[in-house]
Amino acid sequence: MIEDNIRVLRQAARLSTDSNYKIEKSWCVIAGNAGLVDEMAYKAIASNHNVKILFREHVILNDGKLDKKFDFIMLHGNAIIINGYRTLTNQCGGAYVNISQRCINNEPNLMVLVAPEDTIKEIVSILEKSKVSFSILQESQTTGFIDVDFNNEVKLPNFIKSALKPFYGVNEVVLSTVLISVDNDEDIGKVQSIATSNRIFVIDFKDIVTEGLS
Repeated sequence: MIEDNIRVLRQAARLSTDSNYKIEKSWCVIAGNAGLVDEMAYKAIASNHNVKILFREHVILNDGKLDKKFDFIMLHGNAIIINGYRTLTNQCGGAYVNISQRCINNEPNLMVLVAPEDTIKEIVSILEKSKVSFSILQESQTTGFIDVDFNNEVKLPNFIKSALKPFYGVNEVVLSTVLISVDNDEDIGKVQSIATSNRIFVIDFKDIVTEGLS
């Protein structure tokens, strides 16, 4: 990771000596456990205003007697720095997608979906059967654990809950972060409705880009 940081700094230094160079900016979405997202938020805050946190979400999904928890964050800023976050995210078992300005210029109706992998696969099937024309441009899955707790319906002493917690296969819960492009404007509302009804978090880039450019 140190080598990657040095590479990013050297690249930024070379570009800063070129007075004609305009710094490219890009966006990224990172998903994983709270510790990873805390680290990425810290790096953004420590970037001397080169990277901006657009938003962060803490999600709790109820699955029977378990609450499965994960975080995701959306960042915007210097494309070199944003690209450098990919390595740390991968090392920490998180999911990462990057959205460049070129992608925004060339692809219609960009949307990012964040949810457990099995749910993402279900929604892709539903959208296809609903005759929504779309493409998957990027996808990334977590490889690290996400947090899990018994919900309030489980009436056990806390020390027993703590003892049982390691036996639940949280590593089987894989998060997916997927960047899609929807061909037709009239299908945007359909994608949002189907996704949210299936507990998938949707980021519509049409609403994000203007804020990110400010």
